[in-house]
Amino acid sequence: MTVTRDGAASARIADSIRADILGGRLAPGARIRQEDVAARFGASRLPVREALRSLESDGLVTLVANTGAWVSRLTLEECVEIYQTRERIEPLLLRYAIPHYPDDRVDELSALAARMEATGDVEEFLLLDREFHLLSYEGSGTSLIGDLVHRLWNSTQHYRRAYTTSLDDDRRRIVHDEHHLLTTTLRDGDADGAEHVLEAHIRRTRLQLAQHPEVFEFTEQ
Repeated sequence: MTVTRDGAASARIADSIRADILGGRLAPGARIRQEDVAARFGASRLPVREALRSLESDGLVTLVANTGAWVSRLTLEECVEIYQTRERIEPLLLRYAIPHYPDDRVDELSALAARMEATGDVEEFLLLDREFHLLSYEGSGTSLIGDLVHRLWNSTQHYRRAYTTSLDDDRRRIVHDEHHLLTTTLRDGDADGAEHVLEAHIRRTRLQLAQHPEVFEFTEQ
């Protein structure tokens, strides 16, 4: 398939904005002005619009017709709903993926869990945590759940950062223990156990976030 110049520019713009949102450099509710993006990348408005539509489908940007684009944000109630959804569908996605693991998959996950435990940097932890969980679902072969989970992960990235920052030493220890326990159940071939660990792991994040409503406060930008 031939990639047009506008198509290549659109992908490049989308990748850059996506990295800025996931990396916390663009906060929820931040306005994204097409003219500023076009000037930054030396592009016309067309690839910028295509990039923003792509980011909207990823759950990262909200487009309002004839008004503009903003980094997507959630209310506490919306975030709780998303986490409750994740509690139910991610264990199922994990179960779909387990039979298709290559021989070294659990070793890869175990190494990522060790790296998360070793780092004290929040941004590095978030990158490793995302890689850990999405890798655990890789190969599931689903036509719907996998894409939905990626979108839900995107939409909650900022709030996972707030959750991670809020952890005290005891809660941080629990997070690491759950990652190690998940890899142990996977190594043992215990799909039921892995589902239960993952469900509790996601629920713990939801309950902790619900104790910090200030994370969801929004100032117009």
